[in-house]
Amino acid sequence: MGRSWWGWGTTEGALSESETAALVGRVQALLPGHDFTDHAPPAPDALDLPEPRVAPPDGLRHLCSADPGDRAGHAHGKAFRDVVRNLEGRLDNVPDLVVRPRAEQDVVDVLEWCTSSGIPVVPYGGGSSVVGGVEPRFDGPAVTLDLARLGQVLEVDPVSRCARIQAGTRGPSLEDQLRGHGLTLRHYPQSFEFSTLGGWLATRAGGHFATLYTHVDDLTESMRVVTPAGVVESLRVPASGAGPSPDRLFLGSEGTLGVITEAWMRLHARPVWRATVSLAFDDFWRAVEATRAIAQAGLLPSNCRLLDATEAFVNAGIPVGGGLLLVGFESADHSVEPWLGRALEIARDHGGSVRAITDAGDGAVRDADGAPYGAPGGAGSETVAPVSGVASGGAPAADGGPGTDPGPASGAGPAARWRSAFLRMPYQRDALARRSMVVETFETACTWDRFESVHASVTAAARQALVDLGLRGVVTCRLTHVYPDGPAPYFGVFAAGTWGSTVQQWDAVKAAVSEAILAGGATITHHHAVGRDHLPWYHRQRPDPFAAALRAAKAELDPAGILNPGVLW
Repeated sequence: MGRSWWGWGTTEGALSESETAALVGRVQALLPGHDFTDHAPPAPDALDLPEPRVAPPDGLRHLCSADPGDRAGHAHGKAFRDVVRNLEGRLDNVPDLVVRPRAEQDVVDVLEWCTSSGIPVVPYGGGSSVVGGVEPRFDGPAVTLDLARLGQVLEVDPVSRCARIQAGTRGPSLEDQLRGHGLTLRHYPQSFEFSTLGGWLATRAGGHFATLYTHVDDLTESMRVVTPAGVVESLRVPASGAGPSPDRLFLGSEGTLGVITEAWMRLHARPVWRATVSLAFDDFWRAVEATRAIAQAGLLPSNCRLLDATEAFVNAGIPVGGGLLLVGFESADHSVEPWLGRALEIARDHGGSVRAITDAGDGAVRDADGAPYGAPGGAGSETVAPVSGVASGGAPAADGGPGTDPGPASGAGPAARWRSAFLRMPYQRDALARRSMVVETFETACTWDRFESVHASVTAAARQALVDLGLRGVVTCRLTHVYPDGPAPYFGVFAAGTWGSTVQQWDAVKAAVSEAILAGGATITHHHAVGRDHLPWYHRQRPDPFAAALRAAKAELDPAGILNPGVLW
């Protein structure tokens, strides 16, 4: 399948006519009267890109590409503002060369060349950044270092349940290579299909697990990083108290301190027992209280996502009064029924009513009374494949990666419909962006005691920004990850924009909500990284002494300052 140069994923994966019509119909119900005229993207060869300003040495020439489509496809990430600028043919900063190393020594050689020549290098995994992390947004030449060819699981330690994996390995390939060992990394960000291990590490990505192992940090045993000053490899041990952790320096460094080439990652046995429940609430804040109680009960569900009513309707077509809570459990060792049962008790105590329960152990789906879901008197209909029938591809519960593994959210019930919609959201965003809609998300994290005020101030800021712009729109919210001390709310904006101005319109909304996030004592990002787009607010949250220490590390590891200029600094 061919990657889309301008938008998300593949050209074949874009929304079908029927999917587009259904999506537009839902949005029209919320925003009647908007002009949904389609604006198609230009062809890469029509962009009239400037000629490359640099030429590689002979020893690296075979690794380099100056193809216009290649350069255009590496000019931006996959945020809304990236997609729209591509649709408009606005590529102001394009890499002069795309370099694809085939071995770690090639990375060393490229950094030596670029350091000696003063050429900035932008490390690139799958290009799924939504914060300007891979865009060469600076004057002068640029080389994009695409690690796609470093895509192998090099070694598996089944005793310690770990694997040594190259940084350019994409999610599906990583899981495919582990499957024969009965193991899984089980890290499924929404970008799973098109993102890489190195990208996850460099951005401290959040994944499948809604509790406990929420960030890729928690799955990292050791790392190997190539810097202009030399190669850094951390000790492979389960834990250490020997001073500050080298891994913690490079996790989240976004390619500014070095290029991650491989890592030892902690794995899980592939789950055998899975179950999920979909719970409807008439009141959003009672649903929030239920979610907090579950997060603080020590149950550690693998999936615990709360959608507000608008989020459930717009993205998945699920009508619900106040909120829809999806709770899932999985285990390779034991039945998960006791944990699911306790979560049900907690949710019901807070006014939740069961829409469906999926028990992937026997493939059954039951309603609130225990009757088969879809049977006479049941709540609906749903088809579920048992775990024993799982095929390759590897997908988790409702908020996970693509593939044919059904996880606990199989079939056509609420959880499965949300999971399907979740995987299609980036394609939905592209379809609406082509039709002059402002469609983008932003996320944060805060403590539970602050959540209600943060939610109120952020949604108010977004709505006021739309009013100031003269736009009609809605603001949605879901909780993607939950901790005993706080949630990670993920907000969405859907607004009827003006073609030719939607980037500027979104930028105004983004600035307003970012100010509200900082004022509320929340983080500027929970798992989307800093990139170039979050930089002004990140600087204000970062303690000055730490910033000085980080700059000192940058000066030692990258003395010529060639690595991803404009990110973090």
